[in-house]
Amino acid sequence: MYQGKEIKKNQEFLVTIEDLTAEGAGVAKLDGYTLFIKDALIGDQAKVAIMKTKKNYGYARLVEIIKPALNRVEPVCSVAKSCGGCQLQHLSYEGQLQYKQNKIMSCLQRIGGFKDIPMEPIMGMEEPYHYRNKAQFPVGRDKNGKIITGFYAGRTHHIIDTSHCDIQAKENDVLLEKVKEFMEEQRISVYDETNHTGLVRHILTRVGFHTGEIMVCLIINGDKLPKAEKLVESLKDIPGMTSIQININKEKTNRILGDRCEVLWGKEYIEDTIGDIVYQISPLSFYQVNPVQTTKLYGTALEFAGLTGNEIVWDLYCGIGTISLFLAQKAKQVYGVEIVPQAIEDAKKNAKRNHMDNVEFFVGAAEEVLPQQYAKSQGTMAADVIVVDPPRKGCEESLLDTMIQMKPEKIVYVSCDPATLARDLKYLCERGYELTRVRGCDMFGHSYHVETVCLLSRKAQ
Repeated sequence: MYQGKEIKKNQEFLVTIEDLTAEGAGVAKLDGYTLFIKDALIGDQAKVAIMKTKKNYGYARLVEIIKPALNRVEPVCSVAKSCGGCQLQHLSYEGQLQYKQNKIMSCLQRIGGFKDIPMEPIMGMEEPYHYRNKAQFPVGRDKNGKIITGFYAGRTHHIIDTSHCDIQAKENDVLLEKVKEFMEEQRISVYDETNHTGLVRHILTRVGFHTGEIMVCLIINGDKLPKAEKLVESLKDIPGMTSIQININKEKTNRILGDRCEVLWGKEYIEDTIGDIVYQISPLSFYQVNPVQTTKLYGTALEFAGLTGNEIVWDLYCGIGTISLFLAQKAKQVYGVEIVPQAIEDAKKNAKRNHMDNVEFFVGAAEEVLPQQYAKSQGTMAADVIVVDPPRKGCEESLLDTMIQMKPEKIVYVSCDPATLARDLKYLCERGYELTRVRGCDMFGHSYHVETVCLLSRKAQ
């Protein structure tokens, strides 16, 4: 049996890939010793070279594919292998959907302990390219001093120079070139994160897929952008251009956006629609990046909620009110909770913009606001349905406990991480609920990420 100490760096082996990790890497076995291999697929027979070893597992790179997996395809993007944005372009889209479906099932079984899972077919995309309405491009210089934009290579801050991305909005190609030309002509400096000098850190773009409205925002390490009027002159006549802004981020941090934005031209926001609801989107707003699939995702959440017009609904982690307003179309009253003050301001504007007066929003952490409101009501605060759409880390136990105390008939859990979803569902189902519906939604084609919508129904007492 192989041991890590017997396997050395750069040694080559012939392996067959048996599985994929949650991050989309291939898994092979050397007589029980596990190897993780980026860009490998189940069924690949390949020659691999050892990169790093631990006692019971190691990492290897693909040297040569001897016999490819049946669902292996040639990536559309020329830098797909080196860029960190897409991990699965070499897997057919049908294969990606199956991988994501299996990933949800596996987490619910292994972590949640569920056996008879009421799994429904995953919702895939009709067109899995050019689907993203938001992009954040880091800005740097190549070895010749030329300004470059692109995306970071996986697990690094090394920029892969590309002026085109096959999953981003097509409009970005022109926008990036215009900004780079402005920076070169006006000699605008590029941020250097090592010594915290230079001005332009990132270029943020948003495109309203249904409205055609465009936003460009430069994130800068300073208080103002020199010759800003030249940038405005270059961009303002592009069809759809609605908002040109700067965002000030002078902190030495990996966080992309600072807290303050200034409008150089146009409006503070762009608008877009999901279903019949119109949303105002600012640079700091959280808004789902795939509007076509978001309509499916929220439509499924609304279907699972089964609203008749008489329900009181709490929407936790509500962002700019995207799900809240979807629910408000069919509910008696909706209460939204979100920790980001700017998002709540956007949510209130969105409710007003859509003439909805049956929605109320609270600023604060969901795990603090809901228990506080419930305690203040002395246990009388009711909810017929609770919807949660938490960050990747899932829900705090204090929040789950309050939800259980409130005894809603239904809990609709929207998740971006199957592992924390399974953990939280297990907790809820051990305390009076049962899992009655599960459906995946592919929001991020060619990546390993997947969204899931689950319906929990309260067991009869």
